Amino acid sequence: MLDVNGVGYLVQVTPALALSVRPGSEILVHTAFVVREDAFTIFGFESTDELRTFDLLRSVTGVGPKSALSIIHQLGPELLAQAIVAGDDTAFKKVSGIGPKTAKLLVVSLAGKFTTDAKAGGVGSADAEVIAALVGLGYQTKPATDAVSQARKSLPNAAQDALLRESLRLLSSK
Repeated sequence: MLDVNGVGYLVQVTPALALSVRPGSEILVHTAFVVREDAFTIFGFESTDELRTFDLLRSVTGVGPKSALSIIHQLGPELLAQAIVAGDDTAFKKVSGIGPKTAKLLVVSLAGKFTTDAKAGGVGSADAEVIAALVGLGYQTKPATDAVSQARKSLPNAAQDALLRESLRLLSSK
C-alpha cells in the first residue's frame, strides 16, 4: 500500500522492493498503470530500467504484467539483457510460469531491444526507448526495430530525438 498525500494505492512490486521498504518510510517508485477488462493495476519499480524492462516484456505475446514482474524479480534487468543479447532462453527456466515456448519467444521478440553496453546505461538504451516509442505510436515491433536499426546505421551518434525522427521518416517512406 502506497500513501500519496493521504490517498492509498495498492501497488504490485517485486518481493525485493517490498522487503526493502519499512512502513512510514518515503520512497520513489516508478509506476506503470495497467488497464484490463477486469482490473486497474499499478506496478511499481525501483528504477527506470526496471520500468522500461517491464514495458518491453509486456510487448511480447503471452507475457502479461504479472509474468513480466516475476521475470524482473527472478532475473533483474541486467541478467535479462545479457540473456536476450546472448540469445540464451535457458535463463528463463528459473522463472515460474515461463515455459520453453515463451522463453524462446521472449528471446526472439526482444532481440535488438537490449544492450549490455555499460556506456549506454545498461538495459535502457536509446534504441530500445525509440523502439518502445514507435510501438506506442502504433507501429509493429519488427518494422520499428528495423527502422531504428537502419536509422542508427545512417546516424551512428544521433541523440534519441534525432533517431526517432529518422526512424519515423523511414517508416513513413515505406
